[in-house]
Amino acid sequence: MSALPSATAPGSKAAAAAQARSARLLHGPVLPTLLLLAAPNLIVMLSQAAANFLESYFVGLLGVDALAGAALVFPLVMLMQTMSAGGMGGGISSAIARAIGAGDRDKAEALALHALLIALGFGLLCMLGGLVGGPLLYRAMTGSFPVQQAALAYSNAIFIGAVFLWLANGMASVLRGSGNMALPALVLSGGVLLLLVASPLLIFGWGPLPALGIMGAGLALVLYYVAAAAVMLTAVLRGSGGVKLHFKHTLRWPLFRDILGVGGPAIVNNITLNLSVLTATALVSPLGSPALAGFGLGIRLEYLQIPIVFGFGAAMVAMVGMNTGAGQLVRARRVAWTGALMAAGATAIVGLAAALFPAAWLGLFTQNAEAIRVGTQYLRTVGPAYGLFGLGLSLYFASQGARRMGWSLVAGAARLAIVYVAGHLALKMGAGLPTLLVIMVVALAAYALLNAWPWFARPQDRPRG
Repeated sequence: MSALPSATAPGSKAAAAAQARSARLLHGPVLPTLLLLAAPNLIVMLSQAAANFLESYFVGLLGVDALAGAALVFPLVMLMQTMSAGGMGGGISSAIARAIGAGDRDKAEALALHALLIALGFGLLCMLGGLVGGPLLYRAMTGSFPVQQAALAYSNAIFIGAVFLWLANGMASVLRGSGNMALPALVLSGGVLLLLVASPLLIFGWGPLPALGIMGAGLALVLYYVAAAAVMLTAVLRGSGGVKLHFKHTLRWPLFRDILGVGGPAIVNNITLNLSVLTATALVSPLGSPALAGFGLGIRLEYLQIPIVFGFGAAMVAMVGMNTGAGQLVRARRVAWTGALMAAGATAIVGLAAALFPAAWLGLFTQNAEAIRVGTQYLRTVGPAYGLFGLGLSLYFASQGARRMGWSLVAGAARLAIVYVAGHLALKMGAGLPTLLVIMVVALAAYALLNAWPWFARPQDRPRG
């Protein structure tokens, strides 16, 4: 059994709370501890899912071209969010959790400074990439000029504030790495109230405020992340979350490498996951705007499984990472499978409900018959496989905590290759949309199996001296 990490300021309330969190992650019962850690994240999931639903509803009121344009941009926005929260964010949380598990809180606080710089750097890169590359991508994905215009207006509004999204998720990951799930959850779920007010005001206008259309939806999201970044950065600077950000630490490459060694492969995984969706979306695009809109609504429900899994996954990164740092490998494996089965069960329930009652989801956003037909095909074919997606994605988070990302990279690449190669061949041979959807299910099954593979072995529990 490992020694408990020492607090930076013994006797202080924040230090005592941090030490209690570490003890719970290292020695508490696995299932109750995971549920306790996951609960705040799941609250964030529910609030953000509600905000996402209402934004889709408001955009749907603008017409089918606006919905189709949002469908083109949505995978890129989700890519940036998953890269910042679950990708590089997972690398940040993993590095800090392993440092605390090994009893080195000073290193954990030095990592917080490195995490801040990484978040700012990647935020600037995403901003430039979205503003410069977005127009080229949307023209390549559809020949419809109205859809391109809607996509560009939505995309530019979001990517101009990319730095704030990265900053908010980066600082939230610092807090989660210490086992503090409550503060990020409070900030991110509370900010959704701002989003729910700002989104309709900016889209439709009110009084002297002009109607900005789909651009308003993007600007509302930026406002949300500006507020979240300000609160989260203040909390980390004050040390009120458990890890304090100091500027006294010397920048060191090994600390950057500790974060990037997990976050880099995780971002590659995020990219392949989103490229799989973009590839499938591009294959559907020639069927017309209504079909693209219906497919986009189906894909949006699949993307909403990511916050569900992230609720468990963020807890798994911290708990697996801290136990790996302490040398408690058997316990880390138990945490991984416990969290994975919970995530798989939750996503399977959502998928089966969508497959049985597709109109309950699709009818909220559009009454276009073709869009509903395509969306129904998607949900009835791919929805029952959401449990596989939840299993694979949650074990990917566990791999971040353990700093063993090799099979996760293979899993993401395999899913992309199956969708790209088999999807193109199927449509070239005239197989149609139903075959493409079956191929997407096969790709999800491969993704789940390959992510699970490294967790089948039973490691030896080697506690550190």
